[in-house]
Amino acid sequence: MATEFVERKRWLFLGLPFTFTKYIIKENMLTIDSGLLRKVENDCYMYKVQDVELVTTLLERIVGIGTVICYTGDTTHPKLILSHIKNAKAIKEFILEASEQARMKRRTLNTLDIGAMSDDMDSID
Repeated sequence: MATEFVERKRWLFLGLPFTFTKYIIKENMLTIDSGLLRKVENDCYMYKVQDVELVTTLLERIVGIGTVICYTGDTTHPKLILSHIKNAKAIKEFILEASEQARMKRRTLNTLDIGAMSDDMDSID
């Protein structure tokens, strides 16, 4: 298993990497570094990644790129989008595996509030 991916956001036209966004995916952290004049760096720990989705349009498949969407428990960006990247399927699989390993290492459990209890049941003595 690779320990790090570094990809650039690409134009949809021919998949050329002429943008100023770089994605750095490591075993414990996902970083999005964007901007030219105003640099913005956004980090998300792998244990916070709850689900990963791969989206590829017809044009993306022709060019050989894809978009990976990470649904996270991060407060600043609950939905991290890695747009138009090469090796999208391998990166998706890497993030899924690394996030599961990070949760097991930290002994973190993901739970969802499905609203099973109504307000009147909360006051039961």
